[in-house]
Amino acid sequence: MPEHVTRAAAGDARPSPRVAARQADARRRILEAARVVVAEQGFAAAQVAVVASVADVATGSIYRHFPSKASLFSEMLRAVCARELEVVRAVASETGRTALERIGDAVAIFVDRALRGEGLAYAVIAEPMDPDVDQVRLEARAALAAVFAGLIEEGIGSGEFADQDPQVRGAAVVGAFLEGIVAPLAERGVRPPDRKAVSGEIARFCQAAIAGRPPTAPTVSASPDPASSHPDRT
Repeated sequence: MPEHVTRAAAGDARPSPRVAARQADARRRILEAARVVVAEQGFAAAQVAVVASVADVATGSIYRHFPSKASLFSEMLRAVCARELEVVRAVASETGRTALERIGDAVAIFVDRALRGEGLAYAVIAEPMDPDVDQVRLEARAALAAVFAGLIEEGIGSGEFADQDPQVRGAAVVGAFLEGIVAPLAERGVRPPDRKAVSGEIARFCQAAIAGRPPTAPTVSASPDPASSHPDRT
């Protein structure tokens, strides 16, 4: 007797390991397809039917994993933002470096990755969204601000920075570098941005806003390619 029939007869509603694996793979492919479609078309133009076609699943099957279009794109956006937050947190947690150096590198690496992300980055940072999807973006920005607030608090505690409001300054830093990315991303089709120049300029601006003096140019480590760092694109 097939395993799923045996489990059902026993009153166990859980899918078998084989079925669960197929479901997990379908969900992964749907989320990856949503990321690809948004990168190419933006949130406003992205359609569930197109996502289904890219994922090679039936349109109706998407709604077995996600109850609505907004929930699908919210989950996709949450995964994208979590990946970028992880990168920023990794830089912020490095030891043996000043808070100002880590602020500069975290900003520069985020900006560089966004500029390489092109259409997806523009959609995530600048495009209008469904309110439920936009809530994910707001939460991601708040999480980024918290990382920079923590670095500022550390710098104040060590005497590296003058007294200031870490929460306000942290949020202002995030607002500054996100806004600074928008124009280079919007103009990428006619004028590809100089990633090194743009990321360095924005990083120095953010450092100066915290330290109150023009810093030297930050030494920015090469950041991993946003696509290659995606957990589903190894």
